[in-house]
Amino acid sequence: MINEKMLGLGNKRSVIREIFEYGNKRRAEIGNENVYDFSLGNPSIPAPEKVSEALLDLVQNTDATKLHGYTSAQGDLGVRTAIADSINGRFGIGATPNLLYMTCGAAASLTISLTAILNEGDEVIVLAPFFPEYTVFIEKAGGKVRVVKCREEDFQIDFTALESTINDKTKAIIINSPNNPSGVVLSTETIKKLSKLLNEKQVELGTEIFVIADEPYRELVYGDVVVPYIPNYYNNTIVCYSYSKSLSLPGERIGYIFVSPKIANCGEVYAAVCGAGRALGFVCAPSLLQYSVARCQGLTGDIEAYKKNRDLLYNALTEYGYTAAKPDGAFYLFVKSPEADANTFCEKAKSEEILIVPGDDFGYKGYVRISYCVAYDTIKNSLAGFKRLIENYR
Repeated sequence: MINEKMLGLGNKRSVIREIFEYGNKRRAEIGNENVYDFSLGNPSIPAPEKVSEALLDLVQNTDATKLHGYTSAQGDLGVRTAIADSINGRFGIGATPNLLYMTCGAAASLTISLTAILNEGDEVIVLAPFFPEYTVFIEKAGGKVRVVKCREEDFQIDFTALESTINDKTKAIIINSPNNPSGVVLSTETIKKLSKLLNEKQVELGTEIFVIADEPYRELVYGDVVVPYIPNYYNNTIVCYSYSKSLSLPGERIGYIFVSPKIANCGEVYAAVCGAGRALGFVCAPSLLQYSVARCQGLTGDIEAYKKNRDLLYNALTEYGYTAAKPDGAFYLFVKSPEADANTFCEKAKSEEILIVPGDDFGYKGYVRISYCVAYDTIKNSLAGFKRLIENYR
């Protein structure tokens, strides 16, 4: 017999992918310009020019055997050194290449990290709203998901709910800031309060509690918003990073795991990360991409383009009467559904060829996610439909 759980996952795509595939069908039927697809977090702006330059230079001027050959299982030493230097230059944390593990993007980073630290039955806290695949990754690693809803007024952590959820089985909490799907950045005050609570709970319970910082959107923030670097506030932190969003390279699947040197047994944790990568078959991330991102540290795509999209969409929808958290980063708008059942509202939106994602799978019912990393004109042309939709509820 095959694994029934894997069969179930394979037979049912995530709700995001289901809506995206529906959009592909509609585009073929009525034309791309007539479908307003806000389902997938697929960056619409091009990668920085230096990325293409790095790729071309590597292909044209590097020995092909080296360029396309295996690196060390945990990634090329020179690449990991470049990333460690970048982390230290920005955050002064004392990163070393021997605490970095190159991965095939954030999903691999999360899966490896969870497998490295979890034993069967350990619990992992996720803060709703959260990326739905967290549940898949945690359960595959043998863990149990515990959901804590963030405060609805600002989507910061509800510390009363969090404290009551932590127990002697709690092994980790996943922090995603800027957040998918809300775009909210957890404040420095929130991160300090979280660190204090977790330190107290570790002493009280006599156990280690890890923060897994899921940071694919770290650089995508607007104005002077600061994203606190969690390892500088809480010792037991593992950072999972991806270049998919910052460099507009989602299809290239390249990222890393950084084990904080402040973890008391950081060497053992890193060894467990290496072991998990081995067990899962996630060794030697794509070499060409490793060498490329090493040359592109500190770069981002055109964040102003996302800000322009955010401002158009947020200002218009709130003017029409929708309620939404104003995003400080990422490229998502989390909007309160005009009716209690967000799934029903998303189905009604299809009548306007507007494709949005219900918040149920994000752990927050009654909301919808709108991914605005699309062409500006897509947003502009969709607004009349959004207006008609909410007017039907009046």
